Amino acid sequence: MLQYIFNTISGSFNWVWRQITFDVNWNENYFWGLIIISLVVFFLEILFPWRKDQKIIRRDFWLDAFYMFFNFFIFTAIISGLYALISKYSPISNETLAILNLSALPKWGQLVIFFILNDFVQWFTHVMLHRYNFLWQFHKVHHSVKEMGFAAHLRYHWMENIVYKPLKTLVVLIIIGGEPQDAFIIHFIAIAIGHLNHANIRITWGPLKYIFNNSVMHLWHHAKALPKDHQNGVNYGISLSLWDYIFRTNYIPNDDAHIELGFENDEKFPISNFWKQLIYPFGRKD
Repeated sequence: MLQYIFNTISGSFNWVWRQITFDVNWNENYFWGLIIISLVVFFLEILFPWRKDQKIIRRDFWLDAFYMFFNFFIFTAIISGLYALISKYSPISNETLAILNLSALPKWGQLVIFFILNDFVQWFTHVMLHRYNFLWQFHKVHHSVKEMGFAAHLRYHWMENIVYKPLKTLVVLIIIGGEPQDAFIIHFIAIAIGHLNHANIRITWGPLKYIFNNSVMHLWHHAKALPKDHQNGVNYGISLSLWDYIFRTNYIPNDDAHIELGFENDEKFPISNFWKQLIYPFGRKD
């Protein structure tokens, strides 16, 4: 069993290396895909800054840049052995479940359903991260950002990988039997939207704001001061804002670019220290 886990982890790191060295198809290369999307959004921040007084290399820029690769590749590779082991001995498969049969739909229809389903699961999980204190303690890492920029998208505690990924995988497996072919398209779109939502760019999408999340809406999600009727949080949307409007968790009082970000008593939180954030809240003394 330990050898199986080790081989899986080793294989995952090898897969990352193959991406770095361009030894995989472009549609499977999330390493360079992430870099390209990040550079494009970064240049947009430089050309069209929403907060013109914010430095290009903002506070904790390099910390957030490191988080992007740590969460997306390093930690994901480390826990891949555990997921592979669970999958190997699980009685659940796309043959035993799958409520919907998408095979009759065109490819674009399968991708749209996967996108909507995947986003709703993330929205629901995001709400739980705010509603339950033991989950919120981990989610504080993401909300410790004090100056917003594209790289803040992937600043989050490693425990969120453990919460998010199994739930997303299970729900997608139950509803549609697994990811459709060419699901990479949806994953790249989600990365781009997430980067734009955190970027120092004013985006509202006009009338489409009721469907797609945007940087103005998401900035208020990170606001330190929350409305009295939504003390756990607002604007939980990941790629889609639709769920917040349906479940009335939307809140955009204005488009002020300089609202204070963070959470109550965040002065006690290790805002700029990766190693302390890594063990938070396990290493708390308060």
